[in-house]
Amino acid sequence: MSQPNLFVEVHILQSVPPSNINRDDSGTPKQALYGGVRRARVSSQAWKRATRMEFAASEPPADRATRTKRIAALLAERLARPESDGGAGLEAAQADRLAAALLEPLGIKKSAKKEEQSAYLLFFGKRQLDDLVRLLGGRAAQLAALPDKELQEEAGKLPVVSALATGHPAEVALFGRMVADLKDLNVDAAVQVAHALSTHAVRTEFDYYTAVDDENTDDSGAGMIGTVEFNSSTLYRYAVLGAHQLRDNLTSANATRDATVRFIDAFTRSMPAGHQNSFAHRTLPHLVLVTVRTDQPVNLVSAFEEPVTGNQGLAAESATALAAELQTVGETWGTVPLRTLATYALEGDKLTDTFGPSLPFQTLLDEVGDLIGAWLAEGEIPAQRARAEEEAVQR
Repeated sequence: MSQPNLFVEVHILQSVPPSNINRDDSGTPKQALYGGVRRARVSSQAWKRATRMEFAASEPPADRATRTKRIAALLAERLARPESDGGAGLEAAQADRLAAALLEPLGIKKSAKKEEQSAYLLFFGKRQLDDLVRLLGGRAAQLAALPDKELQEEAGKLPVVSALATGHPAEVALFGRMVADLKDLNVDAAVQVAHALSTHAVRTEFDYYTAVDDENTDDSGAGMIGTVEFNSSTLYRYAVLGAHQLRDNLTSANATRDATVRFIDAFTRSMPAGHQNSFAHRTLPHLVLVTVRTDQPVNLVSAFEEPVTGNQGLAAESATALAAELQTVGETWGTVPLRTLATYALEGDKLTDTFGPSLPFQTLLDEVGDLIGAWLAEGEIPAQRARAEEEAVQR
């Protein structure tokens, strides 16, 4: 029996104090018009990078990915390492020349401004560079001594593309990769992240600040004067992970289960760091809701199309609105999650009735891991099996 698609969704409500965590080209906190009012916005790119950095922090350095234009320099550095350290022991000039020849089949165009850099960022695993070195089979010095034309011919015979198209680290498997020049290197992302939006209307404010020159005792005025824009908000954050796509990207069941759990943990705890030193804005969520579906992802931002007013507190009212929307979507469209798990520090019968009891966050992660493990092993999730058994008893 083939496994159904499995979407693991993460819905988060999180209050952020005065801050400017993601600004536009003029220094203003990013915003969006939604439901007829101006909202605070944090771009999906900003939060994806913050999540990736949080995820990578718990990875062994050798298993991490990197996104860079300097793949040729990194490969040359490995080729110049001693053989006892996993390298090829080449001199720097030889290593540069061999690295360029190995990467030539990839069709990665060089930057017009910097010859040693590619024209665009390439996302790859650090172990994949080690795989390229192993392709040489101890022939690095022999190849590096060949004339240019012969070197290119010999390098073209090596499965360089395959080495970079397989064995992806979890970060690449989660967030994907696109290479316009060589589609064989593309990796479909298992994760989609929405722009975070405030559940309510916001107004941008200005912080007027001065800096004193400590060594200037003759002038009591400021050594520097400036302003920084900021706002504060309760944000709705949403991401969805396609466990079926992640499984295909990683191939290993254990790696898929582990990456799913760690992604939820990283997405929950991450925070873009714009103006972090000025505002110290890092907080933890009021509510983390995980919904599991096999039909299609459902972003519940529509809960806040009518902006929350905050008469009873923005976080509490936002959580109630989210619970009502989850219930309404299920009743209207029949898209009821197969599993719902939540961690929250808010009170209300509506929350308990819709989300279930609040679980310690680690317990929530453990339950998600068990669910993914069952799905990978048996082709279905526990909620489906329990529902089928209940229907059988009723018949």
